[in-house]
Amino acid sequence: MMNDKKAVILLSGGLDSATVVAMAKAEGYACYSMSFDYGQRHRAELQAAEQVARQLGVVAHKVIGLDLDGMGGSALTDNAIAVPETPGEGIPVTYVPARNTVFLSLALGWAEVLGARDIFIGVNAVDYSGYPDCRPEFIEAFERLANLATKAGVEGEGFRIQAPLQHMSKADIVQAGVRLGVDYGLTVSCYQADAQGRGCGRCDSCRLRAAGFAAAGVADPTRYC
Repeated sequence: MMNDKKAVILLSGGLDSATVVAMAKAEGYACYSMSFDYGQRHRAELQAAEQVARQLGVVAHKVIGLDLDGMGGSALTDNAIAVPETPGEGIPVTYVPARNTVFLSLALGWAEVLGARDIFIGVNAVDYSGYPDCRPEFIEAFERLANLATKAGVEGEGFRIQAPLQHMSKADIVQAGVRLGVDYGLTVSCYQADAQGRGCGRCDSCRLRAAGFAAAGVADPTRYC
């Protein structure tokens, strides 16, 4: 019998989103994962997302093409802007304008088509780079929007935007994923990974990832250049 408890999950191919897929599956959801080819610096994370989706047994994995690099404004979509390799002040240049708003909007559309009422996203507001669209206030506001702007929401079948990692440390996330059988060796977190998915070891994402494995007391399977 088909599981009618469906969830759409944003899957970047990184550590956090892979953990969220495993969490949703453990909660009994039939998982539909969605990734975005949005003009990011490398395609290694998309290959990683496909591998994670297979490893965790999602029902379907969808990759949507977007042209966020056409707008630029971020080190992740504009090769003329260098990825910072030392900690800085304020919101870093790796912030992609409106990225999570766009991604969640498309996930909302697919969820409505599927009859899913839960959308999962792996944002974190503890060990993170300070992006404004990772904050609890943003998630709460988008959930309100989702229930105002959709046929399902208007007819009383409300959506929930679930961010289970929101208040977890990176070490807590690693430990949770290990318990749930996530193969972190498949994931790619680096902002400037090479074609083989090997990390630079210097960007903010690499530093947060390495610190998380160290604090969790878990062997780090990350491959570096």
